[in-house]
Amino acid sequence: MRRYVSPIMVLVLNSSFLWYDESTMRLKTIEKADVKGKRVLVRVDFNVAVEDGVIEDDFRIKQTIPTLRLLIHKKAKIILLTHFGRPSGIITAKERKELSVRRLARRLAKDLKKPVRFVSECIGLLPHKAVAKMRPGDIVLLENLRFHRSEEQNNEEFARGLASLGDIYVNEAFSVSHRAHASVAMITRFLPSYAGLLLAKEVAVLHRAYTKPKAPLVVAMGGAKIETKIKLIERFFDKADNILLGGMIANHVLQAQGIAVGKSKLNKEIVEKLKKVNWMSTKIHLPVDVVVAKRISVDAAVRTVGVGRVAENEFILDIGPDTAALFDHIIAGARTIIWNGPLGLSELAPFAAGTEAFARTVAKSKAFTIVGGGDSAASVDKLGLSKKIDFISTGGGAMLEFLAGEPMPGIDALLAKRVI
Repeated sequence: MRRYVSPIMVLVLNSSFLWYDESTMRLKTIEKADVKGKRVLVRVDFNVAVEDGVIEDDFRIKQTIPTLRLLIHKKAKIILLTHFGRPSGIITAKERKELSVRRLARRLAKDLKKPVRFVSECIGLLPHKAVAKMRPGDIVLLENLRFHRSEEQNNEEFARGLASLGDIYVNEAFSVSHRAHASVAMITRFLPSYAGLLLAKEVAVLHRAYTKPKAPLVVAMGGAKIETKIKLIERFFDKADNILLGGMIANHVLQAQGIAVGKSKLNKEIVEKLKKVNWMSTKIHLPVDVVVAKRISVDAAVRTVGVGRVAENEFILDIGPDTAALFDHIIAGARTIIWNGPLGLSELAPFAAGTEAFARTVAKSKAFTIVGGGDSAASVDKLGLSKKIDFISTGGGAMLEFLAGEPMPGIDALLAKRVI
């Protein structure tokens, strides 16, 4: 009997995927380490949404609290490392103020109900002095790692400098573990290194979602990061029962099929690649109607049209009600749902209805539900549905790349030290 080979992506990316077996997923966590009185460097991701200086969503901060409480209970000295935003090459005084993590120390202290000291540098004499004064159970948060270019360059000397502040390293930042950065990958060369409770949980849940999902499995994707999501379609094509597409990825596929998408933003190179793919599989579900507008604005006039009826001067900015109903019908029979990325420009009210309808559908499902990506998670939280989702990943890009079988430098670095 000839094995069926999916037409998806054979001509597009030709990736060779990395994947981990069951034994690999048994990451040794900080639970098993002797940390009493020791300096424990914890890489977290506190890159949260901030508007006009106010933290709008502290989900990622709250998710680290179990690990921090464990370390406090075990009388460790806790030194937190994080990045925040994307500083420019030459950092101005204004940017240094806006992208300082000082406000994050205050929010963590509030969430943890324990003082957190902020240190205005992450390397050099200042943090060394602060750490020298720490007692067991104390917590300090060092300044934004990305104020130093060496962080994103995975610089060995920078990593060595960070490592000199601690006795043990903990990766509790799954959401940046797909990046080969100094505080994520290189630092593990210099310290005994462990997975945090959150990172270990993320890896375990997502690994099981790919290797042993309960069928029927529905994978839903929207948002940007088109190339990674195409890789995910390829990886899940044989495993998923249905794949639902919305947002920018749906627009690209529609254009590749010769269906007009008006002024919608497109990557022409990706569209050309997608033209070589046979999208006729009954597993793939694209929008049948869309919400469009002539301008992207909170007060824009909108209309709903069938796919193929978008005018040249219009943007596709959301799925329509018929598409929402179609997706609802498909979701009803699912036993596992993986959702990453909004199905429209959900941050603006006129274009949020499709994503919000889908969030409600996922929340009411009896399936095991996984949601990832900042905008998807934000939609769920905004509607008060977070507690009805089985697992919300802190990673958007990291979740995609992990599920797509891409290398994960932060996890690979732990495995290289045989922390399994």
